Order: sequence, then C-alpha cells, then structure tokens
Amino acid sequence: MTPAELSRAVQRAVRGAVADGELSVTVPERVVVRAPMPGEGGGGETDLACNVALRIAKEAGRPPREVAEVLRRRLVGLPGVGGVEIAGAGFLNVMLTRTARAELVREVRCGRALRQEQGKRFEPAAVTPVILRAAEGVRAAVVVEALGRILPAGGVEGRGKAEVGEKARVEVIRPRPVEVRCEGGAPYAGAVGAVRPGDTAGTVRTREAADAGTAENLEAFAASTSARQEWRTLTTRLGPDEARWVLLRAAQHDVVRLPVRPVQRESNGRFRVQYAYARTCAMTRNARELGFAGEPGDVGAGAGGGWDVREVREVWAAIAEYPGVVEAAARHRAPDRVARHLEVTADAWLRCHDVCPPLPVGEEKPSAVHRARLALAEAAGTVLAHGLHLLGISTPERL
Repeated sequence: MTPAELSRAVQRAVRGAVADGELSVTVPERVVVRAPMPGEGGGGETDLACNVALRIAKEAGRPPREVAEVLRRRLVGLPGVGGVEIAGAGFLNVMLTRTARAELVREVRCGRALRQEQGKRFEPAAVTPVILRAAEGVRAAVVVEALGRILPAGGVEGRGKAEVGEKARVEVIRPRPVEVRCEGGAPYAGAVGAVRPGDTAGTVRTREAADAGTAENLEAFAASTSARQEWRTLTTRLGPDEARWVLLRAAQHDVVRLPVRPVQRESNGRFRVQYAYARTCAMTRNARELGFAGEPGDVGAGAGGGWDVREVREVWAAIAEYPGVVEAAARHRAPDRVARHLEVTADAWLRCHDVCPPLPVGEEKPSAVHRARLALAEAAGTVLAHGLHLLGISTPERL
C-alpha cells in the first residue's frame, strides 16, 4: 500500500462515516499521508501517518481522538493494513503488513508509484495555465527550469501556453539573488548583472521544460545577456551539476554562497546523492554477474522479516515519502524540498547497505533475503534518479 492508496482509503473512510451518520463533515478533497522516519511521529512501528482527524474535528463538533476512533475502525482490516493506532491528539498511525511493505518497494522500483502521484491533480482543472517567469538573475532561471519538470511530476496541471483570448496565470519566481562570491570571499569574474523583472524572455511553461536539462537549454530561461554569462561562468567553474545543486539546494529565501570548486567528497550533498545512485547501479551489475536479480520481499531472516531493523525502515520511509515530497515541492514551488529529500534517501540507503548488504558475503549463496535487499536498493536508486532528473542533474551509473 502506497501513501497515495492509503490517502484514498482514508477519504473513503470519511465518506462512509458521513453516509452512515457517524460524522457530519465535508469530505476533504485531499488527505495528506506521511511516511515518518523511525522515532518520528509515533515511534518506530509506524509506517504511514495521517492527521485528517485533527483537520475535520472542529467541523464534526467532536474531540479529534473520537473522530480518529471512528476512522480507525474503518481502516482496520483493509488489505495491507496490519494495525491502526491513535497517537497524540488524534493522529492515525498505520502499521502495514510485511507483504504491503514489499509491495510498496515493488511499486516504487518499477516507477508505478511515481506515476500514480503524477496522475493526481492537486490544482483544479479549471485553473488557467500556469506560466512561470524568472525574475532576477541566474538563480531564478535555474529554479524556473527545475519547476518546469517538478510541477507536472507533482500533479500541478498546466498547459504549454494559453489559447487565444484565454487568460494565463503568471507566477514570477523571485528567489533571493545569489551572492556572487566564492566561500573564500573572492568574486566570480564576469558573474554580475540581473534580469529585469519586466523581461519576458525568462518565461517557461510547465510542459515545455520537461526535457530542458542541459546547460545550453537553461540559457533560454535566462532573460538577459548578463544572466547567461553568469550561468556560463558558474558552469565553467563548477560544472552544470554542481551549479544547479548549489542554486537549488537552498530555499529560495536563503542566501546561496558559491563554492570555489566542486568537491567530490562526503561533505558535498550532490556528490553523496550521485554516489549513492551509482552504488545502487553497481549492486545491480554485481548481482547480475552472480546470477540473481532483485525481488521484493522480507529483507531479513528474523521474525520481523528484517523490517524491524532501523536502517531498513529509514530507507523504506524515504522511498515511501518521496512522491509526497515532489507533490509538496510542486505546490510550494520549492525545488529545495526535492534536493533535501534526495540527501535523506542517499544517506539512509548508504547506512542500510552497511547493515544489510544486498550481495552475498564470502561463501554465502544468493538467497531470497539478498534478492529483497537488492530490490530495496533498486527502489532507492529509482527515487534518486527521478529526483536528480527533476533537478536537471545527471545520473552517472559509475563514479
């Protein structure tokens, strides 16, 4: 069961409670379901969590925990649900069966869970086309280019252009201008100037930017010669991957300080994400040489099937949460949310690899556990590759 599927199940539970007279509320159009990390929001046993009871309690005229109990009774027993608890003021904490956890790995690994989220509509169809415009400098151009991919992936509707006589909803993206100085304080030569807010050449429409991932394409979104020169200067010094990461990793209201040069080490988030992805690809190659492939299932031989291992649960939570992160990034026009979650996913998988290696060690023979661990690694790799693509950053299979 994916978070999107549980969201629909909770909506049906609210709708059923209203139809049976147990609740008198308006059924919410959207129910947010999260996959908390172990120890966050209800403890390490929670797979998925939802706060819908708190949202509708006031309208229902009842305490949130009472509303949560009404919904809990309707969720218990659903396929894939191993248990439902009420935590805190009225949060619904859902524990999935081991089979359901493995099924989510399968859905993410093949990309189906990501396509499910992309097919959802989080902004009304009647809304006029969304047109993004880069307001100032190279940072705005990079953010707009990334949003051109993130908005459709996150379920935000938008057409390539407005029809004749149709009004378009123009959103001007105004991130904080880049401080064009290296971390050591030295200025970047030639990296000056900004785009005038009234310029139109920096406009990108959500569908047209789907494949704009190269340095040359990004120059089309920079609305002035100085901004294009700024981009060329940054990519000459840092390379396109590092330049994009530095400009997108920070929230738009935060200051960006440009590094002197790209650093290929653990302290660099972009490097860790690309390295983690390359490691998942290496696992697949090495497994193929050993004659086995990934197959979702129990990742350990213990009573809990390995799902009680903290590092395993961290990876599972990261891949389960990812579609919701993309949706939030689209709604809030915040590519930094994707970048930060990629770091979380990469770090979680690298820790999991050390505790639960996907490949046999020594004289071990490949087993069902190894196939399940490999599938989990490949699901993490799918998330990392998808997120890097949304940000316009390359996905090297070898580093």
